Amino acid sequence: MGDFPVIAVDGPSGSGKGTICSLLARELGWNLLDSGALYRLVGLAARHHGVALDDEDALVVLAAHLDVQFGTSANQQEVSIILEGEEVTNAIRTEECGADASIIAAIGSVRAALLERQRAFVSEPGLIADGRDMGTVVFPDAPLKVYLTASAEERANRRYNQLINKGLGASLQAILEDIQARDARDMNRAVAPLKPAEDAICLDTTDQSIEEVLASVLDQARHKGLR
Repeated sequence: MGDFPVIAVDGPSGSGKGTICSLLARELGWNLLDSGALYRLVGLAARHHGVALDDEDALVVLAAHLDVQFGTSANQQEVSIILEGEEVTNAIRTEECGADASIIAAIGSVRAALLERQRAFVSEPGLIADGRDMGTVVFPDAPLKVYLTASAEERANRRYNQLINKGLGASLQAILEDIQARDARDMNRAVAPLKPAEDAICLDTTDQSIEEVLASVLDQARHKGLR
């Protein structure tokens, strides 16, 4: 997996992983992997190419040949994402795309196709890996593993405000129900279920600001000699 360190950050949708990981990458000057985006990108590519979400063989081909580039957005709190030459940063953040990603992530052969691609993101000086199985499956030897969580209600509020601020339509109740359904799927799937790694630092962000969470993770990074 390379000779460079990895900070693995896992947790459910809306727990603050994306923002924290972007800020960590900026603070440490490390590379960033938004693994959840890969599943959303496979889902979006499937829609673009007319591939059904139950067509496992075709999904594996899409995953293995996914043409994606990650960059840094202007506000430094998001990743800029290019799929097949098209800017899709906002397009993959819809609730529909998230639901597709959760279905695709439960397919073992698709996860296997994306596994080595994710590990290939490790490069100098280090990698911030954002996902749901970064510490348990993809980077089990990461020197620092963090698991972020928050109440379903708080996570729904965050997602609702995020969508509204981007000018996208949203229903708070529908988002809450989707998050609860996605949690159930992610935590109970047979392949790489969502759970903290045994050696992960668990942080409940329900009543914490982004600044407080970032400070906690950076403190853990200092303790591990990573900064």
